[in-house]
Amino acid sequence: MSRHYIFGYGSLINGISRSATGETGQSWPARVAGYERHWSVMSDEFGMSSVAVVPKASAHCNGVIVEVAESELPAFDHREQGYQRSAVPLSRLTSLSEAPLPQGNIWIYHTDAITAPCPQNPIVLSYADVILAGCHEISAAFALEFLNHTQGWHFPTLNDRAQPRYPRVQRQIATPVINQLIDGVVNLTSEELKKGY
Repeated sequence: MSRHYIFGYGSLINGISRSATGETGQSWPARVAGYERHWSVMSDEFGMSSVAVVPKASAHCNGVIVEVAESELPAFDHREQGYQRSAVPLSRLTSLSEAPLPQGNIWIYHTDAITAPCPQNPIVLSYADVILAGCHEISAAFALEFLNHTQGWHFPTLNDRAQPRYPRVQRQIATPVINQLIDGVVNLTSEELKKGY
């Protein structure tokens, strides 16, 4: 029986966020070659932008390889509406831990075109917090790599922590460390970051 895995590079990095969609197994921090991560409007449903990857030969981005049962794939396909699911050859993946990467069908959700964030669908901190909390569970270096290899931080950003737009937000998870990371890449003042914290 073939095993299935998803390469998650956004909110799927966060284990609690993954569990809101379906049951997953072990995860491995990794880097994928040939994809570039951007902020993009993937849906107007929640009034926010998400991260998405587009194929680009010279690019790479970090994320986690997550084991999923084949029966769980439809639930993740539904979560990632607006994206295409494609297979990733193991040769394009590099482990970011001591553990060897798993063997099986590895999938990535990607798009072919980026739609820039805008005031109606900005980058929202409730979503960025979930991703960065997941990154920090791996390491500070992993979180910095996420920030440095995500294009589009200059687009409109909203501190929505008091009234989160992101539907899978777990709780108030912003920390001083996460605030410091976000403050380094977006044009928010310290007072704006503190609102809703």
